[in-house]
Amino acid sequence: MNNYDVIVIGAGHAGIEAALASARMGCKVLILTLKKETIGLMSCNPAIGGVGKGQLVKEIDALGGEMAQAADACGIQFRILNASKGAAVQSSRAQIDMAFYAKYMQRTLKDQKNLVIKEATVDSLIIKGNTVKGVITSRKEEIHSTCVVIACGTFFNGLIHLGLKHFEAGRIDEPAVKGLPEQLKQLGFNILRFKTGTCARLDKNTIDFAKLSLQGGDIPAQPFSFLTKRIRQKQVPCAITYTNPNTHEIIRKNLDQSPLYAGIIKATGVRYCPSIEDKVVKFSDRARHQVFLEPEGLKTNSIYPNGLSTSLPEKVQLDIIHSIEGLEKAKVIRFGYGIEHDVIEPTQIYPTLETKLIKNLYLAGQINGTTGYEEAAAQGLIAGINASLRAKNKEPFILDRASSYIGVLIDDLTTKGTAEPYRMFTSRVEYRLIIREDNADLRLSELGFKLGLVHKRDFVKVEAKKEAIKKGINFLKIQRLKPTEEINQGLEALGTAAIKKPATLEEILRRPQVSIKELKKISKNNFPLSEIALKQVEIEVKYAGFIERQLKEVERFKNLEKIRLPLNLDYRQVNGLSREIKEKLDKFKPLNLGQASRISGVTPAAISILMVYLKKIHG
Repeated sequence: MNNYDVIVIGAGHAGIEAALASARMGCKVLILTLKKETIGLMSCNPAIGGVGKGQLVKEIDALGGEMAQAADACGIQFRILNASKGAAVQSSRAQIDMAFYAKYMQRTLKDQKNLVIKEATVDSLIIKGNTVKGVITSRKEEIHSTCVVIACGTFFNGLIHLGLKHFEAGRIDEPAVKGLPEQLKQLGFNILRFKTGTCARLDKNTIDFAKLSLQGGDIPAQPFSFLTKRIRQKQVPCAITYTNPNTHEIIRKNLDQSPLYAGIIKATGVRYCPSIEDKVVKFSDRARHQVFLEPEGLKTNSIYPNGLSTSLPEKVQLDIIHSIEGLEKAKVIRFGYGIEHDVIEPTQIYPTLETKLIKNLYLAGQINGTTGYEEAAAQGLIAGINASLRAKNKEPFILDRASSYIGVLIDDLTTKGTAEPYRMFTSRVEYRLIIREDNADLRLSELGFKLGLVHKRDFVKVEAKKEAIKKGINFLKIQRLKPTEEINQGLEALGTAAIKKPATLEEILRRPQVSIKELKKISKNNFPLSEIALKQVEIEVKYAGFIERQLKEVERFKNLEKIRLPLNLDYRQVNGLSREIKEKLDKFKPLNLGQASRISGVTPAAISILMVYLKKIHG
């Protein structure tokens, strides 16, 4: 069979989610990869989640994606980051057994109905008019499809740097892809050049852990997926060490051998995950930098020294490693390196992740300028959903900034673009108090169910959870505590004031000193709720005022999002707009006034002019 609904190019984190989503929605899907054994490979660090990223994984799960369940099956340490802070910024992170993760994903793809896996290099797209019709492989085989998703990672014109040496590769020991990026350039896509990198891998048996502090995970481990009941894998600790002035001196003496500082690397690097040489130069006042030693699996001795990403020569990397406490005798399994690769300027795609130049062509992952497994997987899921919907002639699926972190990620890319590798953070999210990771299922499962990605039995559980939360809040509003001596002693023991008249449980729970667990003890009341529902009830009650305020902000936001802008609107005909704003609107082709308002340089006055113009042309 050489005819499919959707072809996915690449089987990394973006490609996997795209292929699974399209296949699970009933499309005939082909996923193309250079090697089947590299499907699901974790190319860089052995972890999933983190600040802002954990929210993405939870949302992928709520919509019916695979990453969260894979992380739960393969996770060897789980932690909630920012646990001491408010619910809006708490994020999950897990250390992952990398080999097990790849095998899990390979098995999942292999077992998926409607999905075919094929080893091939794509040389070019089949384009008719301005619509993609399939692909041509390096063996000159034509494969036809309604839609194509490109999820190529760092393979487009990938160039690896190790000291002053450099060579073409998409990943270490794997070839770069040349033909396809060249075709995209010829088709009119603006190409950017970004750089990322990875650390050396160390032999665990040669590290002196007695000198280091260990960091374990949370007990009990909290799963990523809302479907996972408990973590079954053995859990292991990580270790922490630091660079020192000697380390920094070694780096400074060898900057002339750094491709970054020798001017060989021209691409833009990751601001929030800089190489160790970049840290030493840019933060010269810092006496040390943390190195987080992460195990890469239960059956390997390989340790990932997170914080030591570098493209310096092997000899210099060895000197750096051996200057660090606990690593004096560490043996290197594989040296770190930097890699440059092509990126399509992301303002050239719609929020559906379809390109503006070529119809039915979708882009997902690092090709859109992001960095990180989670950002890639989130885009892959949305691209796969929309490719499937297009193949079925259905309306597209778009998440906005008020509904999800995924919506923020894609909106940032498509309306603002990015001049450097984009990474998700909670600070990028305006409405983070109402789109927390703990309520991702409550926000998005219904959408996943309607798409056919969430099973009915799982959706029913989410609906029951919503009902339980509603009942719990009503229960707290009705039940009252009387000002007895016993009650007041309990309140004062928590550091909060006694009550002089009857107060509802809701009023007491609003006090910052009182948790729902303590409230249960004081009131001696059997709360008719599960632990999961109790947590949601507590958050909703404690942050009620702030949540209400954000919901009003969201309503104002959604009013602008509702006002559609025709794709064929001729902005030159809109009187009152400056030439610059007309040019930007014509280039970005925003789908609605909300998106237009977030384009750099488009003023509130311009939005008002557009509103008047739209009313005029629509009568």
